[in-house]
Amino acid sequence: MIGEWLGGGRRLDVPCTVEIEHSFDSLHAHAIPEGVELRPGDQVIIHGAPTDIAYGTVGSYPCRATVIRAGLFTRLWTQYSAIFELTELYHCGFEPKEAA
Repeated sequence: MIGEWLGGGRRLDVPCTVEIEHSFDSLHAHAIPEGVELRPGDQVIIHGAPTDIAYGTVGSYPCRATVIRAGLFTRLWTQYSAIFELTELYHCGFEPKEAA
């Protein structure tokens, strides 16, 4: 029990909806696991989602998902490292151009 809490690895099988769009404006897929709240560091594996979508298609597909829960250390590391990843974005584009 304590090992799962600290180290994670607990697996949950849940229903999932995958929304896919392949059009001129967008190419994306969103997986939405149902009945579970995702936390930092959790992993989601989608089973049975379509892999070949025709151009111009927008659809929503029911599938299954396995959620692998992160332990305490993984959650804390994910939150800690995300702060520094975000601060890297502050650095881009705000420096004056050098005169040639």
